[in-house]
Amino acid sequence: MKQMIKGLRSLSTLLTLKVNSKEWIHGSVRDLRGLLPAGGGQCVACLAPDAHFGLCAPCRQDLPANRWYCRCCALPLAFAGDQTLCGQCLQDLPPFSRVIAPWRYRFPVDSMIQRYKYNGQRVFARPLIHDFADHLLSILDASPGQRPDLLVASPMHPARRRKRGFNQAADIAEQISKRSGIPWTTDLVTRNRRTRPQRDLNREERLANLRGIYRVESTPPSRIAIVDDVVTTGATARSLTEALLAAGAADVQVWALARTPG
Repeated sequence: MKQMIKGLRSLSTLLTLKVNSKEWIHGSVRDLRGLLPAGGGQCVACLAPDAHFGLCAPCRQDLPANRWYCRCCALPLAFAGDQTLCGQCLQDLPPFSRVIAPWRYRFPVDSMIQRYKYNGQRVFARPLIHDFADHLLSILDASPGQRPDLLVASPMHPARRRKRGFNQAADIAEQISKRSGIPWTTDLVTRNRRTRPQRDLNREERLANLRGIYRVESTPPSRIAIVDDVVTTGATARSLTEALLAAGAADVQVWALARTPG
């Protein structure tokens, strides 16, 4: 953080420097380049100067990969395999066909997402979204039949969006769309009422909290991927998927940056 503050210090001394000073201009440009996360600059985690899209190689390797997971809901498992169903899915199979979530919601991914989601610090989301898009493209290249027709950003109630200033799911969907060429939308599904924050509820309360809140505004295409930041209990994904299937969709996937351990 001291390096980051030091990098900004030159911008606060404008009144003591000549406006047309070449030395000041070139120095400020160098400082700003050091803060840029995309394609180089400083690592947002450790401030190392050799970052690639916002993360240096060691910090990228330290991200908690979701290597072993339930083949349906992507719940992290304690044993090897990606073709196993977790206990919850065995008891009550979700309506979506699968969840793709490359990371576990653990440090530092949880902290990066929280700073992005609740504080609007997009710099922490950019490396995750970039690597997430890489991960999805590799999956789609290997299984082109799984390519969805449309990306649907998980809807946010207008009042909550105004308070937060943005919908993080829309940010993620837009960037994936640019990389993959798959169209995206925030207009297909709307939330017809505001709910309590999901993070304060258990699984049963989350399901009850979300019951009947989604309205599909038009006939959806056959194959859809819901895009969100985190899958926790899967209650949001389940409710949204049920609404899309009832409106005519044939297959719904869920794409998220991270999956909580349970």
